[in-house]
Order: sequence, then structure tokens, then C-alpha cells
Amino acid sequence: MREVAVAMDVNAQRRQAMVEPRLTLADFIRERCGLTGTHLGCEHGVCGACTVLVDGAAVRSCLMLAVQADGREVTTVEALAGPDGELSVVQQAFRDAHGLQCGFCTPGFVVSLTSYLRDHPHPTDDDLRGALSGNLCRCTGYQGILEAARLAADAGRDL
Repeated sequence: MREVAVAMDVNAQRRQAMVEPRLTLADFIRERCGLTGTHLGCEHGVCGACTVLVDGAAVRSCLMLAVQADGREVTTVEALAGPDGELSVVQQAFRDAHGLQCGFCTPGFVVSLTSYLRDHPHPTDDDLRGALSGNLCRCTGYQGILEAARLAADAGRDL
């Protein structure tokens, strides 16, 4: 199959590559950029483990092709912490509320919640449940995750 040139900013770094047209954004991020914080669970867009931000919007990177991200800005979980390694508000809340469990689903939850709280800074519990309903935790530790979401929302900082 003929490869196609793509160029995008991933975590504020320019990335250019020749890719097969069917390469998913998730595989591009993990294999070409070496950023393995974006996890692949179901590969059908159901579990949310592969959630990243594309131009600020949360998307399932297993459902988006790398060629569709050409010219766009992609942010992965690796870029959410501060430059000195300080955890983001959402990351810190997950740590404080024991919302991590095995950690496989955590990057997707953190990215989804970061995006949601940026646009909805004063959510109710029902809002938070709805916002996180697209992410699945196989450990079923939803109480810790919901508590982390509450803590992050209450932190009241800019995300």
C-alpha cells in the first residue's frame, strides 16, 4: 500500500512521517512517537483507553486515522503534567482519591475528564457520571474514579 505523508504537532512537538493510510492515530502515537501512555483496549472506540485531545477535543484515537490528524494538534496524557513533572489537577485527584486501580484505563479517564472540566468547570455528580460514561474500567473501581472527578472539579483551577 502506498504511504502518505503526515505532519502534526504531538504534545507541542512536530512529528512527520510516511504512514499507511489505514494506520490509526493510536498506533501512530504509540509506535511512531513512542508515547505509550495512550492505551489500546477494545480498538472499537468503546472503552476510551485511547482517548487523546485533537485540537482540544477528546477523541478515540483508535477510531481516527493518522492521516485525519494531519495538520492538527494532538495532546496525549504525557503532556498533561507540568514541565517539571508536577501532576495536573486531574492526575493529582486520581492519585489522591485512589482512582487508579490497575492503571490501564487511567490515561483515557484523565484525558476525558481534563477535556470535560475545561469546558464544564462546575459539574454535578450526574454531569460527571455522564462525562465519564464513555470510559470503561475493567477493575470496576468507579467510586474512586468518581471521587477523583469530584476532587478535580472542586479544585477550581484552570485545566
